[in-house]
Amino acid sequence: MRRTPARTARRRVLRTPSRPAACLTVAATLLTALAGVPGPAAARDLPDSYVVSRAPGVLPEGIAITPDGTMYVSSDGTGALYRGRVGRPDLAPFPARGLEGRTSTLGVHTDRRGRVLSVGGATLTVHDRQGRLLATRTAPDGPLGAPDLNDLVVTRDAVYVTDWANPVVLRAELRNGVLGPLEPWLDIRSAFPQFPAQYWLLNGIVANDAGTALLVASNGTEAVWRVGTADKDVSRLDLGEESFGPDGMVLRGRTLYAVLNYGAPHGVYIARLDEELRTGTVTHRLTDGPFDLPTTLARHGCRLYVVNSQLDDPPGRPPYTVSAIPDPTCGRG
Repeated sequence: MRRTPARTARRRVLRTPSRPAACLTVAATLLTALAGVPGPAAARDLPDSYVVSRAPGVLPEGIAITPDGTMYVSSDGTGALYRGRVGRPDLAPFPARGLEGRTSTLGVHTDRRGRVLSVGGATLTVHDRQGRLLATRTAPDGPLGAPDLNDLVVTRDAVYVTDWANPVVLRAELRNGVLGPLEPWLDIRSAFPQFPAQYWLLNGIVANDAGTALLVASNGTEAVWRVGTADKDVSRLDLGEESFGPDGMVLRGRTLYAVLNYGAPHGVYIARLDEELRTGTVTHRLTDGPFDLPTTLARHGCRLYVVNSQLDDPPGRPPYTVSAIPDPTCGRG
């Protein structure tokens, strides 16, 4: 998940050769069930591109698609949410109440009840399908200061949230559909204590179906980290790559879909993982698509929906779009 214009500038600094040599040295040394699948005719009738907004400065960032094909997209530029359908090429503002004070919304997901959960700044919010605000949870300051919540994943018993500004994963318990406080759950530095805390830059987060394992993307360490939810054991996901620091991710069974937008050609990378989500092999690199600084993606049917953020050149140029591409793994286990 990506940043506002000021934060994008910070990310560009981290990508240039001026990044602290100590950080580069440490990194180089220590880190070397399918819903609603459309038939062929239906897939041909779906748009290849979706207009999130034609208003200036929207800068789309996150995306979620429900099993019935409802699409939600967040705005890093304004904090708003947009809603549409996979069968229609245009989205409209989603009337989410209570977001007036949030200037940037990043991760957005839906739960089994159809509720819309999103994060930005220090807050996690929950809305119903009509946009009524059901809950707001505020994250406390982390070890480095104020939180900058980036992405989230919903399991049967909790919501886990990453913090871009702090090397911390937060957790809010879910009990009978009621969301508990959002609290620090894991300081991920324990897995790589030599790495500078300010450069972890946590991004996407996904969970397996059972909710027993999380995968957490870290731009700074250029790696994906596996976390056991029972024991908080942290280990690096071994993909046989020297650098694999995704932005947004989707996990479907043992298939990991990840968007990379720095340190590698922009695009969607697909990996096949082992049963425990500890090792895997990158099987597809989809880098020739119609992408404009992609940040994250969603999967619906046999297609991947990729957000074109334009965050490399804010405020970008309308219209702001989502691109749909075929999933090359469709039909496989």
